[in-house]
Amino acid sequence: MRRRSFLAAALALVLLAGCTSGAEPRSVPSNAAPSASPTKPPIDYSAWLAGRSTPAPDPVYPKYGNPGIDVLHYGLDLAWAPQTKLFSGTATIELRAAAELTSIALDFSAAYSIETVTVDGTAASGSVTDGKLTVPALLAKDAAATLVVKYRGTPKTVPMPSHRKDAEPLGLTVTADGLLWTMQEPYGASTWYPANDHPSDKALYDIAITVPVGWTGVASGTPKGQDGNTFRYGSTDPVASYLTTLAVARFQKETATGPNGLPITYWFRPGVDDKMMKIVRKAPSHLAWLEQRFGPFPFPSVGVVLVPSASGMETQQMVTLGGKLLENGDADGVDIDLLHELAHQWFGDSVGPTSWKDVWLNEGFATYIQTLYSNEKFGAAAAAWEKWARGRDAELRRNLGPPGSPRADNFAESNVYLCPALMLHQIHKQIGDAAFFGLAKDWAAQHRGSTQDRATFIAFVNATTGKDFTALINTWLDSPTTPK
Repeated sequence: MRRRSFLAAALALVLLAGCTSGAEPRSVPSNAAPSASPTKPPIDYSAWLAGRSTPAPDPVYPKYGNPGIDVLHYGLDLAWAPQTKLFSGTATIELRAAAELTSIALDFSAAYSIETVTVDGTAASGSVTDGKLTVPALLAKDAAATLVVKYRGTPKTVPMPSHRKDAEPLGLTVTADGLLWTMQEPYGASTWYPANDHPSDKALYDIAITVPVGWTGVASGTPKGQDGNTFRYGSTDPVASYLTTLAVARFQKETATGPNGLPITYWFRPGVDDKMMKIVRKAPSHLAWLEQRFGPFPFPSVGVVLVPSASGMETQQMVTLGGKLLENGDADGVDIDLLHELAHQWFGDSVGPTSWKDVWLNEGFATYIQTLYSNEKFGAAAAAWEKWARGRDAELRRNLGPPGSPRADNFAESNVYLCPALMLHQIHKQIGDAAFFGLAKDWAAQHRGSTQDRATFIAFVNATTGKDFTALINTWLDSPTTPK
C-alpha cells in the first residue's frame, strides 16, 4: 500500500540536498491427492495443493480469519449490473480442515442474501452473523471439502481502521455511475466473496466477472481471455485474500512487455486517466530496475488498473492505482508510488506476513526500495535521507508506537513504513551493497509463495550474513525511541 506522508518530505530533501456429515472425510496430505470416499467418487484436490497454507490467528484483528480452515482454491463466478447496482456471485471453495471442525466459518458481508449453499454437492444451510458465514459440517482434521455459495446483493464497504490521510472505506466500492472497484487491506475481501480473510491463508484463484456490453471486468491474476462479456483471470501462485482485486468500468486495454518478455496489461478510462497513464507506462523500466536488484519478477504477468481512488494497492499481478493521486500534480510522487507497489510484488505479495503484526515486513522493504530508487533518481545522498528519516522516526514512535507492535486502530500508518526501512538501512550499511541486495534477492526467492514472520526473518538474516543481527532488528522493531 502506498504511503505518501513522507514522500513529499523526501522530495523536498532532494531539492535541499540534491465438508458435510454423512460423507467420509477426505484428507489432503501435503504432497498427494485425498483417499477415495466409499460413498462418493473422490474429488482430486491435487491441482490446488499449491494453495495449501498454515493458517494462524491474528493478534491485531482476531475477528477476521479462521485458523481452522485452509482454503486451497477460490472459484469466483461473478456478475455486476451497473444500472441496478446488483452484484451476484457463485463461490466454489475447495478447502482443507486445518483442525477438527463442526462448521465451516468464513468471513462474509451481511449485505448479501444467500441463495443456496452446498457442501460436497449436498444442500446445506448457511447464515451470516457478525461478519461470518457459518455452514454446519463435520470435518476431521486434514479432511477436504468443496463449499459452494450462491449469493446476491449490493456491495457495502467497511471502515478502514486507520487515520491515514488517504484512508478510504475498505472493500468493494460502488460509484454513483455504476463503477465497481476495491482496495481491501487488511480485511475487505469479505465484502465481495466468502473468504478466509487473513494473510496467513494463501490460496489459488479463478475469477470470472460478467458485465454489460461496453463494460470491462478486471481482476487480479493472469488474464485468461474473454467469453462474450465474461472476463476471466487465474492465479496459479498462492494469493492472500487482501491482495485480490476487482474493478468494472468502461476500461480501455493497453498491453506492453516488461523485462524477459513479461506480459503487462494496463486498464484505464480514456479521457479520465490520460495523465496517469503517462506515468503508468513507465512500469517496464521500473520492473527492469527492480529485477536488476531483486531477481526475476515472481509471477507470470503483471498489470495496472486505474480506479477513482486517492490511494494505491499492491494487489497481486494487477496493481490497483488511484487516479486521484495526480490531483495535486505530484507526478514524481505517483512515479514513486508505482515503483513502491511493484516492489511489493516481491516483498509482501510473493512473500507475505503470517499476521498483521508483521506488516512491517511488507512495508519496510517496499519503503526502503522506493527510497533507494528516489535517491538514485534525484541524486540525494543516503546520509541526508537517514538524517531526515531519523527525525521523522522519533516522531512516529512517539505518536504511533514502535513498528513491531502496530495498533489495531492505526493500520498501515507511517511507523510500519519508515521505521523498518531505517532498520534495513542499518543492515545495508554494515554488510555493503552486494551482500544486501543478495540477501534481499534470496529472501524473496527462497520464500516465494509463503508467509513469514519476525523470527524467520531474523534467522534468515543471521544465516545469510554470518553475523548476529538479532539485537539490532528487535531493537528497531520494539524500541519506543529511535535507536542510536
